[in-house]
Amino acid sequence: MSADVPRASVRTWLAGALPREVRGPLDLLARTPGVVRVVVLPDVHFADGVCVGVVTGATDRVFPDAVGRDIGCGMAAEAFDVPAAPLREPSVARTILDGLGRAVPPVRRGGPASRVALPPPLDPDALSAPSLATVAARDGRVEFATLGRGNQFLELQADADDRLWAMVHSGSRAVGPAIHAFHHARARRADVGLPGLPADGDDGRAYLGDLAWALAYAEASRAAMLDATAGVLADVLGARPVPGSRFGCLHNHVRRETHAGEALLVHRKGAVSAAAGERGIVPGSMGTWSFHTEGRGAAAAMASCSHGAGRVLSRGEARRRVSVATLRREMGDVAFDARRARDLVEEAPSAYREIGAVLRAQADLVRVVRRLRPMLVHKGT
Repeated sequence: MSADVPRASVRTWLAGALPREVRGPLDLLARTPGVVRVVVLPDVHFADGVCVGVVTGATDRVFPDAVGRDIGCGMAAEAFDVPAAPLREPSVARTILDGLGRAVPPVRRGGPASRVALPPPLDPDALSAPSLATVAARDGRVEFATLGRGNQFLELQADADDRLWAMVHSGSRAVGPAIHAFHHARARRADVGLPGLPADGDDGRAYLGDLAWALAYAEASRAAMLDATAGVLADVLGARPVPGSRFGCLHNHVRRETHAGEALLVHRKGAVSAAAGERGIVPGSMGTWSFHTEGRGAAAAMASCSHGAGRVLSRGEARRRVSVATLRREMGDVAFDARRARDLVEEAPSAYREIGAVLRAQADLVRVVRRLRPMLVHKGT
């Protein structure tokens, strides 16, 4: 890199020491031409390209790695008009878990349900390349309104008044990784740093258009999963959604924003927009508290906050170090599919940071509006 290219400013909000494995990727990001601001949030952990829990402000380029593969991944929540207490009854929890397994499949739909068309705005042919349209038409249809694997989940929770809430965490499924791979292959690397695309060039506009498609897909998918959850809860508990209570947030996206008078392309990878008064969701790990938040609009953080607790053990480490007995102990009385316990150890609470420490580290970025206790977790493996 030529000597006249400035290094981006880096601001950190940390819940502990900066993990050693993220230091190299952060240094590379800060030295990438076009990147002028970097924010590191307290759930930061290693990932390919750009680490999770990082906000990247760029002037004129978009960086697919600074958004990641699961474009549009985010959260949605909704309240119901019944108390959460009945879920403490094992037979009720089991019935709901079985119902959610059918209504919100973890991986993909099969049989007649797989032939349901995508919602009308989601035309696969609107994507920038025939190969992407093929993925959207083929995989996007059978994966619509399905959770996905890993840390994707659907959780039933109780607030301080014992009101029942549902929360879903999912993204764009196969479509997002396909879009990322397609445009990453077309991105160009400068002397040092990440490969990027000129935002106002044909390739950059194509990426941003495809990203918008994936965002819409992910949002519609989460909405459909909440609708399906409402159907299960109506059948088992006679519950109905509380009108106006549904809201959501994104944590893998890029958009044009202005911060401190500077127009930027703000990339968030594992980070949530936290503009002043903006509602957000910061989940803990499986089996621990989650939080509804309100942004404080902190300019130094490009009006962002963490998207969760953040991993402290890789999946491989968790499988080696966390036993099924440990998982059961950490889950306490939270209902989950015990038949999948062996595969779920990589999502055990001890594989994640303590969520209270994360919230304390970003107290100047968001305020807590509501604390939610987990009652039941539906996850794929």
